[in-house]
Amino acid sequence: MPRVPKTSPITGDPTSSSFIHTLDCNFVDNAGRTLLLRGVNLSGSSKAPVDHPSYILEDFWEAAENGGSSFIGRPLNIDDGSADVHLARLRGWGFNMLRFPVTWEALEHEGPGIYDYDFMDYTVRVLRKCKQYGFKIYMDPHQDVWSRFTGGSGAPFWTLTACGFDHRNISATQAAIVHCEYPTPESPEPASLPAMIWSTNYGRLFSQTIFTLFFAGKHFAPKCIIDGKNIQDYLQEHYIEAMGKMADRIRDAGDLLESCVIGWDSMNEPYEGLCGWEDLNVNPNKQGSTLAKGSHPTPAQSMRLGMGEAQTVENWTFGMFGPSRSGSVTIDPQGKKVWADPSIEGPDGVHPKWGWRRDQGWKLGTCIWAEHGVWDVRTGEILRPNYFRLPPDYSSHPELHIVIEQSGIVPEVEFVALYWRPHWEAFSERIRRSHPEAIMFIQPPVFSPPPPISPEALKGRAVSAPHYYDGLTLITRHWNWFNADALAIKIGEPAIRKSIQEQLGIIKSDAEILGPYPTLIGEIGTPFDMDSKRSYGWTDNGRYQGDYSRQERALDASLNAADGPNAINYTIWTYCPDSCHDWGDGWNMEDLSLWSEDDVGITGRSVYMNGNGNGKSVSSSSQRTLYGIGVGSSQAMLLKKPPPSSESSYKMTSTLGGQSSSSLATMKTAGGRAELMMRWRENQYDFLTDGARAVKAFARPWPTKLVGRAVDIQFDISKTYFKLVVNVREDDKLDVDGVDEEDPASEIYVPLVHYAHERLLADRPLTPSPGSTRDLMQAGPDDLTEGNCEGDEWSSKATSQFTSRVPSSLNLNVDIPPQVQPDPASAISEVNSPSPTPTIAIPSIDWLGMASDKNLVDVDVEVSDGRWEVQGQTLKWWYDVPHPGEGDRQYTIEIRRIGGPIKMKEVEEESWVEKLCPPDGCNIM
Repeated sequence: MPRVPKTSPITGDPTSSSFIHTLDCNFVDNAGRTLLLRGVNLSGSSKAPVDHPSYILEDFWEAAENGGSSFIGRPLNIDDGSADVHLARLRGWGFNMLRFPVTWEALEHEGPGIYDYDFMDYTVRVLRKCKQYGFKIYMDPHQDVWSRFTGGSGAPFWTLTACGFDHRNISATQAAIVHCEYPTPESPEPASLPAMIWSTNYGRLFSQTIFTLFFAGKHFAPKCIIDGKNIQDYLQEHYIEAMGKMADRIRDAGDLLESCVIGWDSMNEPYEGLCGWEDLNVNPNKQGSTLAKGSHPTPAQSMRLGMGEAQTVENWTFGMFGPSRSGSVTIDPQGKKVWADPSIEGPDGVHPKWGWRRDQGWKLGTCIWAEHGVWDVRTGEILRPNYFRLPPDYSSHPELHIVIEQSGIVPEVEFVALYWRPHWEAFSERIRRSHPEAIMFIQPPVFSPPPPISPEALKGRAVSAPHYYDGLTLITRHWNWFNADALAIKIGEPAIRKSIQEQLGIIKSDAEILGPYPTLIGEIGTPFDMDSKRSYGWTDNGRYQGDYSRQERALDASLNAADGPNAINYTIWTYCPDSCHDWGDGWNMEDLSLWSEDDVGITGRSVYMNGNGNGKSVSSSSQRTLYGIGVGSSQAMLLKKPPPSSESSYKMTSTLGGQSSSSLATMKTAGGRAELMMRWRENQYDFLTDGARAVKAFARPWPTKLVGRAVDIQFDISKTYFKLVVNVREDDKLDVDGVDEEDPASEIYVPLVHYAHERLLADRPLTPSPGSTRDLMQAGPDDLTEGNCEGDEWSSKATSQFTSRVPSSLNLNVDIPPQVQPDPASAISEVNSPSPTPTIAIPSIDWLGMASDKNLVDVDVEVSDGRWEVQGQTLKWWYDVPHPGEGDRQYTIEIRRIGGPIKMKEVEEESWVEKLCPPDGCNIM
């Protein structure tokens, strides 16, 4: 490892103990240790305002037309105590990194240049809360297929109108598929939205057009002038400045930069639009960033549809062997056009609501590509099929177009270098005006490696941040016994795991284009609604309720690939505090959250148990209710917003010691959550597993800080066996003055989920002692002292009063906020705050309590050299660094659980294919 500089490569200021460097292809702390930053995206729900998930049609367009809705409450509610629950869980799972999605819409929804500073201030409060739990954060300007109003997320509504679209006819023309209007606005059935169909919007008229305007409007749409600027500059300047305002607010907080917020991602999954498209009459044969599923019009057909003309287009399905053509389908807009009528603006081109002035040369009411001579609206003929393939100097000159056609030599547009890179440079410059030390996370379009970027722009602080998903599993919602990469079919789990690891190795090597910078996979994950939601108990008479073994295998295959020789950083997609079985993450039927409210009492061990004596949790059928509406209810009812108090309006029929128990929904109320939080101290294992999905795959051991570099990381879930090989060079000697630690060491996260001490797994009675709930609710600070642990004894004044297995968390350090006066009966008090939401007057949480707790894990450790000790879920390991001229050393550590792997339930029966291709090797010759 090169010597860690004492000063910033950008400002020249001395570096602080919390400073993270990007050196020698790694994140490095200020002492010189290699860091692995791993965590989650918090949260997928941030794509929409609170109470506005993508399936709700009521007030969808009306609210947007009136300036949109505030995103306050995303990603966490920090006024009711729940944020502490979620962040404690994430920290207990070992995560140290958060990708923090923020949409352009959340910042500028009220109109061009009108910023939601209240939301920005709320975001600062959330970031401070995350900082309390020790998280490093990089901000994510998130979008999918442009906007919520075009079937995705990201841009504010007014950008649609600015680009000349009539939003009311988007679905009729299939310019985009919008969840709440699927399959038609007149008869919506949003629950029937096919998996990943939203991503086909990248291949439809709206995304193809607006991304072209955003990145290359000056070249391909020179007539599109608004407020005296080309639409490219108009959109980019508003987008960049909105994110810049958010960066300003974080800077002005005064206590977040470097200690918490370390940098910014670039635009999430940017799209090329039509830039570089070879022939508008034809869709590419190869599977690229545009998914072929459902109706699949060519750009030429989409342009005609946008003008109200019926088209018969290809129809595609996606099965076990990928996409395949399945006939044709006719789309008839019945004359409706997606292009806005000129009457929406005054004769001078001024919009009465949004205030811009459109240039007289930009005529509304017709396709802008027809206005630029690409096609003839009257005949439907494409006049210039390779218009978007030509570089800018050619596309605006018809005479050169003729010469090119005659010669047969067509120069190609290189989107990433020509259009994406200048945008990234402008964005980066604005962010660094607010955050000079920002590490810039570089994310070009999907499947594209980063382009060369000048050292002057990178400034020594950058990360390659691509995304990776096992596409076959993501789209089919099934963990298959075979898979494929670019070269061959892979049969059997060992071959699949090896293939994915090789793919991530290639992705990691792409960072070399930028220079010696680290790689962080910004999104990686797996769906949890596999196989018709069988894990929710919705199939097979509930036989597989709570069984996430298939998801565990799929997720382990991806995260194992990030281990091995790759040792890659990542942030998993996603953790949603409001995930549920009916609607998943609340966005386009996506369901990738590592935890779900509906799995509390279903996974792990919990107080929410039924009384039928079979040891199974409450049937999911009793939980398959959203806002008091059963899944059998009409689709029309599902489209309505829930009333404010509806989340506590129903009960689950479960029993606790023969007494009626409140449902999870009741626990979501302020008083119920206070009661739940008061019981946290009971058992850390229960807290970290209850409601978690495939937790053994993502709560895995890994070196968080390492003297030297990881050569190989191996973890076998079934055997709970971890092995790490580290290479140490003479220049890896630590600068012990660089960090605020007395004796800095290598540190390995040892997950309680896999290595829990036996005392945390012992069965205990489910029945609380009489009056225990009220007694615990009334317990004061002196009663909630830190528990003592000697051998198998575990007690405290608080936990001795309630002995059931409940979702619990860390051993808490108690600190009642001085401004809160608790009501003993309800443990809730109003505080003087801008928010009307009551604040829970309960002990605040210090996640470091877990680090100092004894006997959390029970491990057998073997090291090739050095000494070690365990503190909470952290194993510290000290070993010698080679002397000058001695040469490199390699050290090995192996960790097993004393008593063997934790067995929670029987493994599902294997299929005949899996018996032929077991995890340890394939028997097919």
